Amino acid sequence: MPISFDESTRVFTLNTRSTTYQMLADSYGFLLHLYYGRRSDGFMAYLVTYADRSGMCGCPYDVNDRTYSLDVLPQEYPFQGAGDMRSPLLVVRDESGAFGCDLRYDGYEIRPGKYALPGLPAVYSDDEADGAETLMVRLRDARLGLVVELLYGVMPELDVITRAAVIRNEGTGRITVDRAQTACLDFVNGDFDVISFHGRHAMERIPDRHRVGHGTFSVGSRRGMSSNQYSPVMLLCDHDATESTGRAWGMNFVYSGGFEAEVTGEQFDQTRMQMGLSDDRFSYPLEPGEQLVAPEVIMTYSSEGIERVSQNFHRCIRTRVCRGIWRDAARPVLINSWEAFYFDFTGECLVKLAERAASLGIEMLVMDDGWFSTRRDDLRALGDWTVNEGKLGGTLAELVDRVNALGVKFGIWVEPEMVSEDSELYREHPDWVLAVPGKGPVLGRDQLVLDLSREEVRDNLFEQLCRVLDQANIEYVKWDYNRSIVDTYSRASSDQGKVLYDYMLGLYDLLERLVERYPKILFEGCSAGGGRFDAGMLYYMPQIWTSDNTDAVNRLKIQYGTSFGFPSSAMGAHVSACPNEINGRSVPLTTRGITAMQGAAFGYELDLMKLPERACEHIRRQVKRFHEIEPIVREGLLYRLDSPQTDAICAWEYVTEDGSQAVVSAVRLEVEGYGVANYVVPRGLTPGASYRDLDSGVVYPADALMDMGMPLPVRLEANAAVMYRFERVD
Repeated sequence: MPISFDESTRVFTLNTRSTTYQMLADSYGFLLHLYYGRRSDGFMAYLVTYADRSGMCGCPYDVNDRTYSLDVLPQEYPFQGAGDMRSPLLVVRDESGAFGCDLRYDGYEIRPGKYALPGLPAVYSDDEADGAETLMVRLRDARLGLVVELLYGVMPELDVITRAAVIRNEGTGRITVDRAQTACLDFVNGDFDVISFHGRHAMERIPDRHRVGHGTFSVGSRRGMSSNQYSPVMLLCDHDATESTGRAWGMNFVYSGGFEAEVTGEQFDQTRMQMGLSDDRFSYPLEPGEQLVAPEVIMTYSSEGIERVSQNFHRCIRTRVCRGIWRDAARPVLINSWEAFYFDFTGECLVKLAERAASLGIEMLVMDDGWFSTRRDDLRALGDWTVNEGKLGGTLAELVDRVNALGVKFGIWVEPEMVSEDSELYREHPDWVLAVPGKGPVLGRDQLVLDLSREEVRDNLFEQLCRVLDQANIEYVKWDYNRSIVDTYSRASSDQGKVLYDYMLGLYDLLERLVERYPKILFEGCSAGGGRFDAGMLYYMPQIWTSDNTDAVNRLKIQYGTSFGFPSSAMGAHVSACPNEINGRSVPLTTRGITAMQGAAFGYELDLMKLPERACEHIRRQVKRFHEIEPIVREGLLYRLDSPQTDAICAWEYVTEDGSQAVVSAVRLEVEGYGVANYVVPRGLTPGASYRDLDSGVVYPADALMDMGMPLPVRLEANAAVMYRFERVD
C-alpha cells in the first residue's frame, strides 16, 4: 500500500516506487517531519534529536520539557504561535487581531485515488492505472475552531507526492489568514545547493544555483502571475550533486498567480525548504463555515541526480496535469501571422500565407492580434471581441473555410483578461476593472486588467468568446496576458486582501468552462511569452509559448531552464526570421530548427512569402524531420548533456522509455583555433546494446557512447547545430 499508519508509533509512511516519506504525530499532538528520501523500511524517528539547546527556544505551555522546542524540531506544517520562530506556512489572526494558533493532530483518513481541489488545478489520477492514494491529516486549534486538513496525494508509479491544505473556520468568530503556504521540507542535516530560475521578459527561467548557508534565499512573484522574472519551481540538492549523481528534491507549484519559494539555513545547521502563496496583498478573512484552499505543490525526490527530478516532473505534468484529447496527441506544425504582418493584414494576406504554408507541409495558420473590432495597434479595442469583417474581407467562417480548403487548420489569438480604455466594454463598464478609487490607474501596454473575481465579468467574456468560436472551425486558441496586476482594488469585494487569490479562482473558472465547451480546441497559454509558464495553466492548456524571444542561441538557455520543471510537450518553440527582432542576431536556419525541435509544440514565426526557394525546401525537410522525431520528443526521457551556461556546446537527448530510440542534438557555441574536437556523451541508452545512426547507417556500441561519447564535426562553425537519430539494434 502506498500509505500506511502505525497506530502504536503514530507514524505515517508514504511510499512511491523509489521514495519514502515519513512523519510522526507525537505525544503532544504536533506533527513532525521525519524523512523524505530513498525508499526504506522501518521508522525514521531516530533522526530527530532532543536537547536543552537554549532558553531562547520556547516550548508549548503543556510541555514540561526543555529538550522539546518546535523552534528546533523538524515540522510538517509549521505555523506561527507555537514557538517555531522560523518561516511558517500559516499565519492567522483572531477577531481581536491577535496573531497565533495552536494546531494539534486530530485524526486522519486514507482513501483510494488522488484528491481534487475545489476551483483549483491539481494532479489527477486514473485510479486503476496509477494506484494512487490520498492521505488527509487533520489538525485543530480548539480555541479558534480552526481546522487544517493536510492533503497528500501519493502517485507511486510517478515517484511523486503532492501536497495541498484546506484551512477551515469551524469556530464562531472571524479568522483572518495572513499567510497560507502549502508545503515544507525540514532537513536535520545536509550540505545543500538551491536551484531557482530567474529571468525577465524575453529571457525567462535561467537556472541559478547557490550554496545554502545561514539565512534565507527566497524567490517569488508579486505581479499577479507566476511571472517572467521567477519560476514557481525550486530544487534542493547535495552541494556536489550533478545531473546524474547525488540527492535532489523538487517542488513545483500548481498555481498561476503570486507565489513565494524559499530555502533557509537555520541556527543548528538545519535547512527548511517551503513553497506557497505570496503574502503580497494577501489577507484572507474566513467567516464561520468558510474555507481557503492552499494550492497544490508537486514534490519529488531523486537519489540519482537532478535529471531524475526533472523526468519525474515531466511525466507527472504531461500525463497527470495536462488533460483532454491533446494531452497525448501530436500537435500541428503551425505558422503564426504576427512576425509576418503584425497588425497590418487582410483576409487575402492570410490565405496567401496559408497557401505557402500548405506547400511546405505546415499544418495550421494562426491569426494573431488585430482581427477584432477597431484593433489596428495596441492602444485600443481589447475587450470588444467582435470580428472585423471589413478587414478580413468577409465573415470569419468564410476565411476559415478558404484556409481549411487548402488542407490547413485555423487558429486565433485572444487576450480576454485585459481591456483597453478605448473600447466599448470599458466605456460601458468602467467598474469592471481592477482600479483604486481616486487613484490614477497604472497602465501596462496601455491596458487595464478586468476583475475576473466577479462572475458577471467572467460571464461576459465567456459569451463573447463563444460567439467568436462558434462562428467557424477554430481549432486552436492562443491565450495571451500582457501585463502585471498593480491596482488590486475590486469594487465587488469588501476585503481587498482576497482579490488576487479570487482573481485566479475566477480565471480558472472561465478556463474550465471554455475547455469543457470546446474539448477539441488546442489552447496555448501565453503571457508576454513565458510569463505564466506554470503547472496551473497546463491543467487547462497543454502547451505554453515558452518565450517571446525566438533567437535560437537565447532559446537554448531559456529552454534549458524550462526543462528542469516542465516537459517538452508543453514547450511552444518556433523558427523565426533572421536577423532576430529581439536581439538582431543571425543564426543558421538548421540551428533555428534543431533548437525549436526541443519543444513538441513546433512551428514558425516569419513571413513565408519572403523566403527564397532554397529556404522553403529546407523548411520542408525540417517539417518532415520534426514528424519523425516528434513522438520521442513529446514522450521520451530528457537528458541535459551539456549546459549552454557553462559549456562550449549545448547538447540534449531524448530517449524512449524502453530505450529503443534516441535523438541527440547539439549546438556549438564556441569555436577555437584549429578545431578543438567536442564530444557529446549520451545517457539513458540500453547497456550492452548497439545503436544505429539512422542517417549515416553507422552502428555504435551503447556502452562506449555512454562512456566516451561521440565527436561532433571538427569544422562545425559557431552556432551551427547537428542532430543524430539512433535506433537500438535488437
